[in-house]
Amino acid sequence: MKRASRLLGAIALGLSAAQPLRAEVAVTLHFLKIDVPAPPTLTSLDVVPEGLGLDGAALAVADNTTTGRFLGQTYRLEQSEVDVDGDVTGAARAALAQTPYLVIDGPAEALLAIADLPEAQGAILFNASAPDAALRSGDCRANLLHTAPSDAMRTDAIAQYLVVRKWTDAVMIVGPHPADKAFAAAMERSLAKFGARLRETKTWGESGADMRRNAAEEVPLFTADFPGHDVVIVADELHDFGRFIPYNTQEPRPVVGSEGLRAEAWAPVVEQWGAAQLQSRFQDHAGRPMEPGDYAAWAAVRAVGEAVTRTGTGDSDSVYAYMTGPEFELAGFKGRPLSFRPWNGQLRQTIPLVHDRALAASAPFEGFLHPVTELDTLGLDRPESACTAFEE
Repeated sequence: MKRASRLLGAIALGLSAAQPLRAEVAVTLHFLKIDVPAPPTLTSLDVVPEGLGLDGAALAVADNTTTGRFLGQTYRLEQSEVDVDGDVTGAARAALAQTPYLVIDGPAEALLAIADLPEAQGAILFNASAPDAALRSGDCRANLLHTAPSDAMRTDAIAQYLVVRKWTDAVMIVGPHPADKAFAAAMERSLAKFGARLRETKTWGESGADMRRNAAEEVPLFTADFPGHDVVIVADELHDFGRFIPYNTQEPRPVVGSEGLRAEAWAPVVEQWGAAQLQSRFQDHAGRPMEPGDYAAWAAVRAVGEAVTRTGTGDSDSVYAYMTGPEFELAGFKGRPLSFRPWNGQLRQTIPLVHDRALAASAPFEGFLHPVTELDTLGLDRPESACTAFEE
């Protein structure tokens, strides 16, 4: 049965589920981590937390349980890990034998391989980490929803901020890795979309600059020939060289992008809209601050919990119909209710703009209008997405 046909009953289901009857419902969710070895970088200061993503999912299960106990609903979380070069589909099949609800931390190729499994048809898969535009466009799958923001959502947030601040002449430094280039491509699109100008782009490494020698000498030389500009954009998604750019550029300019002022799904400095309470509970649970990967996994599990609460059932078809329908809203501690875009499965959400010490702003910004919701000014809007899977 096609996913789109299930949406026909979403409105009626949502209306009838406003006051669900008490029923014993047991829901199992599975967190699947697909381990991708990180390439070497200039520093080892950034340590990936042991439970990244999994800790967020576990906290959401606890949150679901708090509400569910009054409605006769119980939640359980299973987890597994597989190397990206290992039997990814085998691990997914084993998880799908337990539950139709999978939260996946893995690359785009693995997500598509899992989504195309016969066992995954009728399941609900959540992408909790991959930012690839194609997953929200031509390579979308109706059984794959995205709680992680796309590169385009983050770069649109940055571009809106630059326009608001009138920092509309930009230069960009791009790293050599595929993730850096994907972020840079999204950034170029965003600047053009909102009317800012990219004056010049330089690729890091082409000059032979070596931060291990002397950043204070290398970065001014690298940036000396940039044309007049208001801001320096850094595309360094591996957080390799970018940390050395702020305060070392030839011209004193703000730095944004992967370093400096960053657009993130979540950050420890987000405290408004009740977020401080979520931050505190996560700190108590995991013993560390909540990171973007934790938030994406938390949002996925909470979305299931919200849909189960509203529908009164753990049936994946009913949960999917409600979750992707017009009545669904998730309180995500980000200032606005969150919901899934019906054309590509992306979770609409505000994007905090942060530095290490504070929240600077939150996108979308006033003045960027949209006929449905200003949240859809961030990322691929319906006319921009080539996704057709949700229409079949």
